Amino acid sequence: MQYSGNPIVAKKAPWDGGMVFTKDALGQPWVATACQGVGASIWWPTKDQQADEVDSMLISVTVPKGLKDVSNGRLRKVTKLKGGFTRFDWAVRNPINNYDVALNVGNYTHFRDKYAGEKGPLTLDYWVLPENLAKAKKQFAANVKPMLKSMEYWFGPYPFYADGYKLVDAPHLGMEHQSAVAYGNQYLNGYLGKDRSNTGWGLKWDFIIIHESGHEWFGNNITTKDIADMWVHEAFTTYSEALFVESQFGKPAGQEYVHGQRRNIQNDSPIIGPYGVNKEGSGDMYDKGSNMLNTIRTVVNNDSTWRQMLRGLSSTFYHQTVTGQQVIDYFNRASGKDLSKIFAQYLGHPSIPTLEIRFENNLAVARWVANVPGFDMPVRVRLKGGEYQFVTPTTRFAPIKELPGATKDNLEVDTFNYYIGVLMD
Repeated sequence: MQYSGNPIVAKKAPWDGGMVFTKDALGQPWVATACQGVGASIWWPTKDQQADEVDSMLISVTVPKGLKDVSNGRLRKVTKLKGGFTRFDWAVRNPINNYDVALNVGNYTHFRDKYAGEKGPLTLDYWVLPENLAKAKKQFAANVKPMLKSMEYWFGPYPFYADGYKLVDAPHLGMEHQSAVAYGNQYLNGYLGKDRSNTGWGLKWDFIIIHESGHEWFGNNITTKDIADMWVHEAFTTYSEALFVESQFGKPAGQEYVHGQRRNIQNDSPIIGPYGVNKEGSGDMYDKGSNMLNTIRTVVNNDSTWRQMLRGLSSTFYHQTVTGQQVIDYFNRASGKDLSKIFAQYLGHPSIPTLEIRFENNLAVARWVANVPGFDMPVRVRLKGGEYQFVTPTTRFAPIKELPGATKDNLEVDTFNYYIGVLMD
C-alpha cells in the first residue's frame, strides 16, 4: 500500500495540531507531529478513533542526510539509502493509540540513563538539539527520576518497560507521545516559567516533564474509547502533579498545590462531552477533575486505601481502552463506597455542590444543593479549634447532631480539601 499527499500544518501546536515544519537555532530543518484532537489521519491512514489500538507497530521514517527521526518504541535499525537519505526503523512492542504515534525529525543528539524501577531497569533515552544538550542534562536529571519514583509509587510500574522512556526536544510545548514524550518547555521550571497553581510549589519542577509523562499512565496505558470521557486522561494526570508535589515536599504541600489549581476552573459546562460524535467536554477536565479526585480522596479518608485504589486502576485496565463508567464502577468497588453521585455532579454538571447551613432554634441544619438527585456526599465539619468530623447531609435539611453548640461564628466546613461551595445563613 502506498499513500501520499500534503499533511495538515499545525496552526498552533499542540492545541490546534497537525504537522510542525520549522528550523532550529542553527537553521536545520525541524519537523514534528502533534495531532491529538485533529486526528492522526491528517498524516497517516488510520481508523481515527480511540476504541481500538494496534498491539504493536513498526514506524519507518526516511530523512535527508544529517537529520534523524525519533519515534515511539525502540530504535531497531538505521539504514543508509541512496541519494543521501537515511531510514530509521522504530519498533513499538506495546499497544498504542493512534494520536500517540509520532515522528520527530531534526539534528538530534542522544544521551541516555537508566532508572531502577519497580519492574527492573528502565532505559531513559533523551534526544535533544545540540545547543540544548547541557541544559537538557541538568533539567532531565533533576526531574525525570523523581517523577518516575512518584508515579510508580502512586500508580504502579511504568506501563511501557518493553519500549523504554524517552524525552524528545519538540518545536511545540509538549505532548504525551507514548514512550517518546515531546518536550518543549524551554528547560524552565513551572509552565514556561510560570506556576499554574500560584502557590510557589509549581516553580520547583518542570511542568511538561511531570504532566506529559503522567499521561503514560492515563491516556497511554489507560485510553478512553470516546474522547467524551477524556477526563480520565486529564483529571488523573493533572492530579498526578499534586501527588508529585506531595512526594517531593509532603502532603500539606500537595494539598496546597491542588487547592491552587482551582484558580483555573471555569465551571462553564459539563466535563463529560457528548458521546458518539468525537467531541470532548469542558477544559475543566484538568483542574476541576483534579480537585474532584482530591475530594474523593478526602471522602475515602484512608491514604493507604487511596494509593491502592490508584495502583489498582492502572493494573485493572492495563493496556486497555475503557469507558468513563468503567472507571467509576472500579472506584465504587475498590473503595467499598458508592461514589457515583459525586462523579455525576462534578463530571456531568457545571456547578459544584453547595452545602447550605441554617441555624434554627440554636441548632445547625444542613442540606446539599446539587443537580444530582439524592446527592449525599459525606463532608468534614468542626467547631473552631476542634477536630473535623464527617457528617452526611442529603438534599433535605436535617440537623447536624454531631456538633451540638454549633453557631454561625464557630462552625467550619472543610473547603480546603473539598471543592464545594458553602452557604451559611
